[in-house]
Amino acid sequence: MPGLRACARLLRLFAVLGLGTGMASCIAMGERLGLSTPFERRQRWSRWFMQRLVAALPFEVSVHGALPQRPMLWVSNHVSWTDIPLLGMLAPLSFLSKAEVRQWPLAGWLAEKAGTLFIRRGGGDGQRLREQISAQLAEQRPLLIFPEGTTTDGRSLRTFHGRLLAGAIDQGIGVQPVAISYLRDGQSDPIAPFIGDDDLVSHLLRLFAQPRGQVRIELLPALASAGKERAVLALQAQQAIHQALFGAEQLAPRPRSHAKAA
Repeated sequence: MPGLRACARLLRLFAVLGLGTGMASCIAMGERLGLSTPFERRQRWSRWFMQRLVAALPFEVSVHGALPQRPMLWVSNHVSWTDIPLLGMLAPLSFLSKAEVRQWPLAGWLAEKAGTLFIRRGGGDGQRLREQISAQLAEQRPLLIFPEGTTTDGRSLRTFHGRLLAGAIDQGIGVQPVAISYLRDGQSDPIAPFIGDDDLVSHLLRLFAQPRGQVRIELLPALASAGKERAVLALQAQQAIHQALFGAEQLAPRPRSHAKAA
């Protein structure tokens, strides 16, 4: 039975990916013909596609909180590749992603056509990254980043990198914290996390062979960025998400030396 369930779900997923490929192909063809697609339209199409992709994933999703009414820098904890469609279905968004995703078959190409910004981890090009994020926000284009810089198993939260929030301060753009959690049988889901040396195909097969899990997405109160140091803003966002996920006490401020390096 699990094998049949996985096959049926994968067939539905491939149908949705085929739809996305058709959309991205239209964009690529238009580019070759000199007909550019407005960025805002790409974001809307991307959201539409993400909604169909989420419908093909084995999750029951609940969303809590209000969507922001103006463009913001969205920040979220990061557990799985499925975070992207789950959050991307909420609003027209672009994403900041690791450069390796660009090399994923089909998914990387689709992400590029949707306006994803790709970064090299440890690339030592922080200023260029700051300028890219700042330019995106200056155009009033909502952008979502994962400031931990990597995925976790969903039972902890890593330090948020303040350098990734500097663009919001440059533009005076608010920050929208988002907490995403995966549950299975009332406990933290051990299957949804995409961590370590896991590969996408193996993860898909495991995920789709299991009964549906639960995902809770919580849109938290927005944070003002004007006049704040990036380390302070990052810590505020991290604290808000930490409390939403774990209901624990406030995190201790980072030492001054770490704040400068963030």
